[in-house]
Amino acid sequence: MSKSRNDLAWKEIFDKYKVLDEILEVGHIEISATKINEFREARLMTKFDHKSQLPKLFADNNLSILPTSRGGYIIGTFETFCDFNSDDIKVSPIEFPAFLESLDYKNITSEATAINCAFVSKILHNFTNEENLFPTVSGRMSSSSFDFDINTAKGLFRINVANSQIEIDGGYEGDNSLTLIEAKNYISDDFLVRQLYYPFKLWNEKINKKIRPVFLTYTNGVFHLREYEFANIEHYNSLVLVKYKKYAIQEVTFNLEILAGIIDKVQIVKEPEIPFPQADSFERVVNLCELLNQKEFLSKEEITQNYDFDSRQTDYYSNAGKYLELIEVGRDPITLQTGCFLTSKGKQIFNLNFDDRQKEFVKLIISHSAFRNTLKLSLENGELPNKETIIDIMKRSNLYNVNSDSTYFRRASTITGWINWILSQVEE
Repeated sequence: MSKSRNDLAWKEIFDKYKVLDEILEVGHIEISATKINEFREARLMTKFDHKSQLPKLFADNNLSILPTSRGGYIIGTFETFCDFNSDDIKVSPIEFPAFLESLDYKNITSEATAINCAFVSKILHNFTNEENLFPTVSGRMSSSSFDFDINTAKGLFRINVANSQIEIDGGYEGDNSLTLIEAKNYISDDFLVRQLYYPFKLWNEKINKKIRPVFLTYTNGVFHLREYEFANIEHYNSLVLVKYKKYAIQEVTFNLEILAGIIDKVQIVKEPEIPFPQADSFERVVNLCELLNQKEFLSKEEITQNYDFDSRQTDYYSNAGKYLELIEVGRDPITLQTGCFLTSKGKQIFNLNFDDRQKEFVKLIISHSAFRNTLKLSLENGELPNKETIIDIMKRSNLYNVNSDSTYFRRASTITGWINWILSQVEE
């Protein structure tokens, strides 16, 4: 597998400054942006929002990096990331102000727009239980100075931060609290705690009201809001999830009757001569399509480095989109990089309103017999069939190049995940 530009540059830095030797001896190493810039721009070399984005040398040696000043960093065996919870919870419907014309909730292409929609639709008011809520702080600012403890491979380590740059995507003050929002418009498995902790430390020292760190993720019409708190404000790793809710601005109810009609009318297609999908989360398939709809073309390296996919997941999810004829894999005519773009069918679907778009995704999935027959059996029995039954359905569906029982077993997880996604769209 070819190494990224970050991998190659960090290898040179590690060799020149004997980084691993220094960490082995004293447990950490401090390095300036000036030294990093000798090899590649520090801004690109130190932005790791998810564990999967860490350079190979960092991942192989359980290392992470944190900023300590506007031009300084520290590298060590720090536990800097936290996994998102994967609880399956119902989506709360929300209304959008009908008089607004300058904000299109059907076409959210940035974190800023997602936050604005969450505010004007009163999602943030509902989530925070703050009736009076006003935007007060956002953008880049200095962290001021503070110390904190962080978990390492050898126990707690004390880090001093002096005027590092931080960025707050949205800050909203109510009668009782200040909510600080970190927002992303793509799905991930984990997040960098620093994005919540540094702003929390800054504003916890500035005002008397409670500081509420919130992570907002927007994808495919759904706002995921997670509120955290730091049980020990001096300990980076003491964060705990205190609330998680999902909201959607919906116009039409998608019920069982509508779903039954789709099942009856959909035409079964011949299985394409490409690998059967190995991509358990259909939500992430849709999210990748959303990103391609916004960017038009993304190289495989861009997807892997920027959107919390490792290289295998990039292949799995782009191939899943190809299986549904949503994504085309090819080369950019200018850069000649291999990557992905939406097919004409994919572009047409993203021009639809949210509810019609969801129905089209359902149609694409159940036009394949293995998915359709599993869904029908699920509705008849009131629950998903077990994996053995799904494998039996798969074996009768003429899947392309799936031969061994172990392959059927792995691919059955895709069917389970996608059918669960369909059922989660249905109003009871």
